[in-house]
Amino acid sequence: MTLDVAWAVDWVRRSAQAVAEHRDELVELDRQIGDGDHGENLNRGFTAVVAKLDALEETPAEIGDVLKLVATTLMSTVGGAAGPLYGTAFLRAAKATAVPELDTKGVVALLEAALEGIVVRGKARTGEKTMVDAWTPASEAAAAASDAGASPAQALEAAAQAAADGAQATIPLVATKGRASYLGERSAGHLDPGARSTELILQAAAQAAA
Repeated sequence: MTLDVAWAVDWVRRSAQAVAEHRDELVELDRQIGDGDHGENLNRGFTAVVAKLDALEETPAEIGDVLKLVATTLMSTVGGAAGPLYGTAFLRAAKATAVPELDTKGVVALLEAALEGIVVRGKARTGEKTMVDAWTPASEAAAAASDAGASPAQALEAAAQAAADGAQATIPLVATKGRASYLGERSAGHLDPGARSTELILQAAAQAAA
């Protein structure tokens, strides 16, 4: 089994739907430790992405074409930290998926490239209460699933579950990166909004594959 361009398009549409449905939750999470715009910014960005998908006159030839459209649109429409971080993630992922179909190793390459983009752009590492705390275990879980002979869908399911666990694990952490770091010890006890949106987006990828 492989994942094709139709999967990538479905992933993007499901991501947009998930972000829209959880917009208020993401706003509230960010209000607690940030500036409160994460949900609104991401919702605006993915709404613009779907509009661009709808306007395409022909289906993209490669998965990377879909992800590059996501990247450029998010970078141009999403404010705050999320636009550059997610934009870079999808841009790196697009370069790693310049093919019509992905096998399990291709899924791993996608996730590893996205994580690398976020780390390079945000200068963050695990344990600092950022989206890296969800992306890192997701990437590692997909790689482990691939080594165990999993299908692409199973690798994405493992990644989504690991992202969910990683997001929850940010709650007790003290933020040392980003706006939340200004709160110091008071940032502990709150779920990181970027980790939560990562969880939603990777859940969408798994659902599209299933």
